[in-house]
This record gives sequence, structure tokens and C-alpha cells, in this order.
Amino acid sequence: MKAVIAHRYGDPDQLTCTDRPDPKVGPDSVLVRVKAVGVNPVDWKVLAGHLDPLMNVHFPLIPGWDVAGVVERTGLDATEFAVGDEVVGYVRKDEVQHGTFAELVAAPVRTLARKPAALSWQQAAGLPLAGLTARQVLDRVGVTKGETVLVHAAAGGVGSLGVQIAVARGARVIGTASERNHLGAEPVTYGDGLAGRVRELAPDGVDAAADFVGNGVIDVSQELLRDTSRVASIADNDVLEKGGHMVWVRPDSAGLAALGDLADAGKLTVHVDTVLPLSQAAEAFRRSQEGRTRGKIVLEVS
Repeated sequence: MKAVIAHRYGDPDQLTCTDRPDPKVGPDSVLVRVKAVGVNPVDWKVLAGHLDPLMNVHFPLIPGWDVAGVVERTGLDATEFAVGDEVVGYVRKDEVQHGTFAELVAAPVRTLARKPAALSWQQAAGLPLAGLTARQVLDRVGVTKGETVLVHAAAGGVGSLGVQIAVARGARVIGTASERNHLGAEPVTYGDGLAGRVRELAPDGVDAAADFVGNGVIDVSQELLRDTSRVASIADNDVLEKGGHMVWVRPDSAGLAALGDLADAGKLTVHVDTVLPLSQAAEAFRRSQEGRTRGKIVLEVS
């Protein structure tokens, strides 16, 4: 199979697209013929060595945790799926080496769900990690119908999905982004004076806050929250010291299926900013590092 690999930690120039052995398929896994993969900031952070204190990373490394494709073979006890099923997955394993940037991926069934019919292959590939991250953050702060939630970085790959999920739950959403990037939520421009701008829309403050960007937004969130513990971040470890929640997204087959149901009900879509071929993974990493994409970067495989 063709796969993107790196032989050592470093910048995107470490990546090459080359031939690799087809993966072995364990008893509780299926072999997925990959159609497209999503690119996430964590992918280039793994390559740069930033996750080395947290996870065992082995080389040669195939990056990537998001996948959309078709089941080609099932493991001995992988009864949840059949050959020909269209699936999506957040395929994060305990050891980081055999990722999704390849023509074939061996994926544990606990990481997969059926592909939403309403999404293209490219959109489906951008859903798992970002969608589950957004969902788990909103779960952690308990967003429910009738509440007001502040979403930081509402136009990003995670934030745009968080806005849609919160709206689907019946919440009111105030979202921060630059003027050209306001999507779906009631918009406020980030930067100095943010608390005042939010108060103009919600004089009594907000019920919950979701930080998808970092950059010190925890303090302003807690200034606006009625209960200062109802803030969760994916980017700022200081949130724990300040009484909030840190979220590291977990594979969740049921949660991913629920996101698919929202998509098929017309309540959730994935905005794809850029589609590149698998051979241009390095360019995809560079664009992700710039942090200016509006939506998801996707690599098309087949």
C-alpha cells in the first residue's frame, strides 16, 4: 500500500509518500480501504515531538487519526461491521505508529461508526476527531436546551461543529471569530473588550463556555459564566487550576454514530476548506500550522 511516513521527529519536510506493507488485522479490528483522511493540528504536533511526554511514538511513523473508507476485511471477532460497509473513525490507538494516512488502515471496531449518508467522503473524513472533541467538550460542561453557551474559535474545524451540536441541543450560541469567519452562532469579534461585547448580547452572562483555541480565554470566560466551573478547554492546561475542565478527545463509537445521525437529519455538516492528494501531506501540515483555515483540511486517498 501507499502510505505517508516519517522516520524521525521534525517538520513537515520529514514526510514522504512511499510503499509500506499492508497492515495486519487483529480479531477486534477491520481493514478499511481509505477514501479520505482528515488532517488535524495534533497530527503535526505528533510529528514535531510535542506529544512524546504523553504517548509512545514509534518510527517509521504513519501519521493520522481520522479516516473515512470502506470495510475490505473483518477480523475474527469483528461482528459489528461487514465487508462493503462505509465507515468513519477516530482511530487513535495506545501506541502511535500505524496511523490513517495510508491506502489501508486496520481500525479497532471501538473507533468506528457508519459513514453518514448526507456527507461526502471528504466531509466524513473531517468529522471524527473534531466532531467528537466538540461533543465531549459540550458534554463535559453539560450544555442543554435553553442555555447560552460561549464558543471560542467558532469558525475552526472543531468550533464550527461545536456550534452546530449546541444548536441541535436547543442551546443559544455566541461564537467568537474574526469578522469574515462568523459561522452560524451569534457573532462576536475576539480580542480586547470581548467580555463587554458578549454582555451586549447576553447581559446576564452565559451558562457554559467551550475553549477551542487557548490564548488565555479562560479568564474572560469565567468573567461571563454564572458558574465558573462550567468551562472546558482543549488547548489551555491552566483551566484545571482555575476550576474548569480539560478535555482530551476519546474514541467513542456511539458518540460518532450520534454525530452521524445529526448529519443525516440535516443538523450538522462539515465545512471542508482544502482537499489535497495523499502525496501532499507535508503541504497539508504546513497549512494546518498556519492556523488560518476555515473548516477542515482533508487528504484524498482514493
